Amino acid sequence: MINKFQKTTIILLHFILIIGCQSKADLTSKVDGLLSFNFPENKPGVSILIAKNKEIIYKNSSGIANLKTPLNVNSVFKIGSITKQFTAVSILMLEEKGKLNLRDDIKKYIPDYPTNGKNITIHNLLNHTSGIKDYSSMDNFNEFSKKELTPKELIDIFKNEPSDFEPGTQFKYNNSGYILLGYIIEKITKASYADFIDKNIFKPLNMTLSYYKNRNEIIAEEVNGYSIENKKIIDAEYLSPDFIYAAGALMSTTEDLLKWQNALTTDKLIKKTTFEKAVNGSTLSDGTKINYGYGLISGDIKGSKTVEHSGQIFGFNSTAIYLPKEDTYVVVLGNSDNPDLNVGGFARKIATIAIGKDANTKNTITLQEDELKKWVGEYKFDDDVIRTITVSNGKIFSQREGAYKNEILATSINNFLFPSGSTYTFDEKDGEIKVLFTSSSGNTVFGKKMD
Repeated sequence: MINKFQKTTIILLHFILIIGCQSKADLTSKVDGLLSFNFPENKPGVSILIAKNKEIIYKNSSGIANLKTPLNVNSVFKIGSITKQFTAVSILMLEEKGKLNLRDDIKKYIPDYPTNGKNITIHNLLNHTSGIKDYSSMDNFNEFSKKELTPKELIDIFKNEPSDFEPGTQFKYNNSGYILLGYIIEKITKASYADFIDKNIFKPLNMTLSYYKNRNEIIAEEVNGYSIENKKIIDAEYLSPDFIYAAGALMSTTEDLLKWQNALTTDKLIKKTTFEKAVNGSTLSDGTKINYGYGLISGDIKGSKTVEHSGQIFGFNSTAIYLPKEDTYVVVLGNSDNPDLNVGGFARKIATIAIGKDANTKNTITLQEDELKKWVGEYKFDDDVIRTITVSNGKIFSQREGAYKNEILATSINNFLFPSGSTYTFDEKDGEIKVLFTSSSGNTVFGKKMD
């Protein structure tokens, strides 16, 4: 027989369950709408996963994997610089085993590397403060990008370039540093970088759809990468995995990346204190704090702390965001390198929804459709960007050329708010309509309605 206390508890749990289901349904509705609205099924698209308390609460995809096959939740993408997370954690695993120290000079492991008397440490490589020339910024980048190269041959491309600054004095994002880290892993373990990642990360975490792809390897669910040329979709230019190596050559799926993230936050690969150091352990020699740790970036979404990284590579664009306080993980993998698609911005928008902090509508108002249609048209801005304003079903939208649409919310007859916090202010004078766009960071640019 159920007593009064048990009955009250059951009712309360049932109420909590209903609230949770309603919240999940609301999230699904919002993200499904954004996905279908911004990534048509007949174009390159994205695969999305959202997890809460380490469990999947949303996963979906939209777009083509190739010209004949649609994307699905098991589609395998090149993840670009998210690879750096795996490289950094591999180094930290070796440090925990006593195989290296982050303060070691790199010449201890690569004796013939020309540091020219500078003390360049593993720490400097991890947090992009080494001053070493980033080989991806060099003029001969494309000359080598399709070649089969050993790690040593790859290092030879940039090792004699002059330094950009003294080690530790500045932060400058640097792919060369992660090439050197991959080579250090190989020197210490006597195994290839690919084999180390597979044996020590992929297999233990059951990441069965993650790979360091060999040149001729066929992967069943691998998606094609696309670029935009003269407003037409074309196959992305080939980039040798040898050439991006430990800085960007890994491939994965959204679900496998959740396994990876869960391993980081449950101490399966490295200790909690080591993980915290990877997130927060970066300052310059003068004490200035930087937000890049070791393969991980500290950020913020509407007051909620994030731990994140993105990846851009020929034909692919990816972003993974973890929000520790909310224990929420959002990963978006895309198979187009078109910067106007702004996968990073799309991921942040989804994360904002996932933690219940999407656009503050307290001060918004509802306008009649004829009031909204007053602003419809194409606007050319001072930075040569074209944005199009449209109205549909009583809602108004802004779309940057080549990018996805954003619904904007009215705060007055001529002021509108983006979900990101950016704003539009329209002004009509002498029959001419202009608009001021103010980004969430405070930057402004004017646009003029085109005929």
